[in-house]
Amino acid sequence: MAWISLILAGLCEMFGVAMISKLHKDRNWQTLVILILGFGASFILLAYSMKTLPMGTAYAIWTGIGASGGAILGMVLYGESSDWKRIVFISMVLGAAVGLKLVA
Repeated sequence: MAWISLILAGLCEMFGVAMISKLHKDRNWQTLVILILGFGASFILLAYSMKTLPMGTAYAIWTGIGASGGAILGMVLYGESSDWKRIVFISMVLGAAVGLKLVA
């Protein structure tokens, strides 16, 4: 259950990052509330997963999902560069997260 909550925490982190970009464009209180809820859920789920998982592993995987997911969302939703070098490094981040899962 800890791994599921950690993955959900990373997805909520991605959502929060996407809402930051949306807030820059829309500047309304609804977007701000959704942003706060996304990051709040992310921290709550991360804290829950850290009851079972080692802090270093949980934090590394959480940030890896958030960072790589944010970069992918930027490419898909906001037209950011998607050249092969970015894809390679995003893959390396995700591969490191999988590696941590295998050894934890």
